[in-house]
Amino acid sequence: MRDFHLPGRSPVFAGNGICATSHPIAAQAALDILKQGGNAMDAAIAGAVLLGICEPHMCGIGGDCFVLWSPAGGDDIRALNGSGRACAAADAAALRAQGLDTIPVGSAHAVTIPGAVAGFCHLSQTQGRLGLDAVLAPAIRYAEEGVPIAPRVAQDLATCSAALQGHGPAHFMKDGRPLRVGDRFRAPGQAEVLRRIAQHGPDAFYTGEVAEDMLAALHAAGGRQTAEDFAAARCDETVPIRGTYGPQELVEHPPNGQGATAILLLNILKHFDLAAMDPLGARRAHLEAEAAKLAYDARNRIVADPDATARLEAMLAPETAARLAALIDPARAMTHPPPLTEAVHKDTVYITVVDRDRMAVSLIYSIFHGFGSGIASEKFGIAMQNRGAGFTLEKGHPNEYGPGKRPMHTIIPGMLCEGGRTVMPFGVMGGQYQSSGHARFISNMTDFGMDPQTAIDAPRLFPDGGELRMERGFADPVRQALADLGHKVVTPDAPLGGAQAIRIQDGWLEGASDPRKDGCAIGY
Repeated sequence: MRDFHLPGRSPVFAGNGICATSHPIAAQAALDILKQGGNAMDAAIAGAVLLGICEPHMCGIGGDCFVLWSPAGGDDIRALNGSGRACAAADAAALRAQGLDTIPVGSAHAVTIPGAVAGFCHLSQTQGRLGLDAVLAPAIRYAEEGVPIAPRVAQDLATCSAALQGHGPAHFMKDGRPLRVGDRFRAPGQAEVLRRIAQHGPDAFYTGEVAEDMLAALHAAGGRQTAEDFAAARCDETVPIRGTYGPQELVEHPPNGQGATAILLLNILKHFDLAAMDPLGARRAHLEAEAAKLAYDARNRIVADPDATARLEAMLAPETAARLAALIDPARAMTHPPPLTEAVHKDTVYITVVDRDRMAVSLIYSIFHGFGSGIASEKFGIAMQNRGAGFTLEKGHPNEYGPGKRPMHTIIPGMLCEGGRTVMPFGVMGGQYQSSGHARFISNMTDFGMDPQTAIDAPRLFPDGGELRMERGFADPVRQALADLGHKVVTPDAPLGGAQAIRIQDGWLEGASDPRKDGCAIGY
């Protein structure tokens, strides 16, 4: 329990249902869906689509999603891959011939076909109760009426709005400047698209006038996407991957997401007695940073399109973690740490909902960088993701850019189980940090006995680009001790990620929401 003398957040307790996400309007809309008789899937989709209006730089219908869910009355966990594919004309050799080493994040080459709409429509039809018309109604309303810009959103918009190009500024800026706190963001074009999807399903998005609008913007930017690419969009149900840490089983989405990285990272950390260390001390921070460097190097070599990820079993094998743990020097940082080659970003939203029947949904939704590629369609104002920047141009690499392939994704929903029972859907936003965020969140609870809210509140660190990024919550002596071990310690301008979680107990639910975002957990 937190110290009530100090600022902080209390966990949210409820009996019938809880939503936790990064914006209160979306959380309330999800709860309203539950009260209307919808289930957790209905509520999660309603809140997620609305987040594209509340936080338009983070996500939107031009993006992708991954989902884990545990059906009501059952202990199994299912997964849905709602990530999009590269167009049929994708050609890594052609880009290499232009002298490119990476796919430019603001180019049409980086735009993969959006997968979220296909995913949401499939889940609404197969898992929901209310139907798309009811589920999309909150987002349609707020897209028309507008949402006042919240403080954290305004902070992000001040920098990422610079990425907008073409028709983007007209849809997402005000008089040529980034939206500020209290400015009202309206998206009437997106409202019309959502109305069509509610009436006609995914075909209203992937064919006809809406698809033509997106294609026109992409072609104007030099893209090679076609109507056939959009019409072929689909989502896939798949099988989650699993690992253990203490008494808990960690369930992650399989590749092309990076969930395997979180499992590997925890497998490495099992080889050290973290519970005997200071949770905010230098010893734990050092081991966590070194383990992350090794786990992410494995990710960069292995995780790719599901059909191209051939060494996943070896990545998750106990002996692999043991070999990597043996490389860690407790008294010295790696002098030449493996590079984290995936393009850095922070723009993703996460929502989790548990309903009165204990259906649990863990959903993550993103357009990658702030405003994605920066390309937006003219008529409907759909911001196009740049997930293709997650590909590599390295010849022969499993994650090489190519036709019809899905890129390595950083976004990962999570679930925890105990005794074969789902006990917590959770997620940590923050680009590359997400796998480290999963591991730290679980370690905070398992090794140090923190409740979910305290585990989320605790300060974070992440090794990236030769630096050890540490939030201001770490004491100066800890920073100095890490510098003495050879880490280049820096304080990032923005906090590391944002998390949400719901713990399922007998007879009640406990929601936790990250103060690093504008949102909340709310229940009834």
